[in-house]
Amino acid sequence: MASLIKCPHCGVRPKEEFSIRGDASVARPSPAASDEEWYSYVFVRDNPKGRIQEYWHHSAGCRRWLVVERDNAMSHEVYSVTDAAEKAKEAGR
Repeated sequence: MASLIKCPHCGVRPKEEFSIRGDASVARPSPAASDEEWYSYVFVRDNPKGRIQEYWHHSAGCRRWLVVERDNAMSHEVYSVTDAAEKAKEAGR
């Protein structure tokens, strides 16, 4: 994995300051969703290989949630890092 991550708030930081928290491409169901929808959201996930988006928490820095787009298969190259709140605004969440 890349050893440096460019936090939009703190600048370039070592990856050890961050915690990976999961897939950022899955949409959370509404609170009124069925049990089956919640079951699928929580337990049934694809495990794609290649370029993916994940939630990362800058736990030893600004403590902000970020969306990191990276290659999880071969190079672990980081393509982009976006503040999760900004990403949510873009998506209309």
